[in-house]
Amino acid sequence: MSDGGATPGAELHFRALERLYRSAPVNHLFDSILEITEHGRSRLVFDVTEASYHAAGAAHGTIYFKMLDDAAFYAANTLVTDRFLLTTSFNLHFTKPVREGRVIAEGHWVSGKRRVFVAESRLIDEEGDEIGRGTGTFMRSHIALSGLDGYSAE
Repeated sequence: MSDGGATPGAELHFRALERLYRSAPVNHLFDSILEITEHGRSRLVFDVTEASYHAAGAAHGTIYFKMLDDAAFYAANTLVTDRFLLTTSFNLHFTKPVREGRVIAEGHWVSGKRRVFVAESRLIDEEGDEIGRGTGTFMRSHIALSGLDGYSAE
């Protein structure tokens, strides 16, 4: 969903969401960066290391879920400027194991504009191959974005 360029208010919201992502304690455990460029879209750049491997030497499924959920979640939350969304369900599909390297998670909003939102995401490895895909359902919470320490205008 491209709007031909975000408004100044949207840009402030996008940057505040990026700061919110960086402020979450769980995200300090991962080498990742969130980028939001337009309504309904997000992009995570994520470096997979051996620290996330399962016993067979590839990234554990929790890493796939985290990246897919975050990308879809933030794509949906670009459309909501007053409330924090909550993941209510998420389906994912693993298509290829990943080892060390850079992974891109691309999220995009699919439907919903009031209370429930649906967004999809996919993971792309350094070779350009899709390694996973997911669809999430997100619901408005009672948590005001403005009340969260990480969500700030600067």
